[in-house]
Amino acid sequence: MFSGITEKTGTVKEIIKDGKNIHFILTCDFVNELKIDQSLSHNGVCLTVTDVTKDTYTVTAVNETLIKSNLGLLQVGDEVNLERSMKPDSLLDGHIVQGHVDQTAVCTDVEEADGSWYYTFEYEPKDDNVTVEKGSVSVNGVSLTVVNSKENSFQAAIIPFTYEITNFHNIKKGTVVNIEFDIIGKYITKIVKQYMGK
Repeated sequence: MFSGITEKTGTVKEIIKDGKNIHFILTCDFVNELKIDQSLSHNGVCLTVTDVTKDTYTVTAVNETLIKSNLGLLQVGDEVNLERSMKPDSLLDGHIVQGHVDQTAVCTDVEEADGSWYYTFEYEPKDDNVTVEKGSVSVNGVSLTVVNSKENSFQAAIIPFTYEITNFHNIKKGTVVNIEFDIIGKYITKIVKQYMGK
């Protein structure tokens, strides 16, 4: 489980295809603190560390993950948002993020707002994936507050700190991002649908 508070960005050093799976070799500032079998969020996707060297570590994404996320679009040199899993005694600074990406969305606009930025994301409505005004959503693993919530789109405001320490400074119109909708909202939507017989 994660909080959606990105620690650092990592850099993709090598991509190895293995059947329908992909092994990603990355580097980051805390490689020497990682251990095999450790869970680590990559752009909001929970992946298991399978190998660690002095300068790099390896994770593997299976086909299902590649279908539902933007990891299959990564190239060598790309920045990836990283977050280690929460400790039981941690402060929940963001919101509950499971690391189970629901689907991707596309950035359709980036608007500068006198020192901050408004990003607009559009997605295909399906299942119980909804946003609510002032609710939470995870975009590339970053916990954000929803503004201008619509049936198939929403906006999020990005402050300079988040812009600098995450890969949001690389997101532009047309960029595909990972979305994990708020787990509480998904449960409520599903219960309401079942109760209403829909």
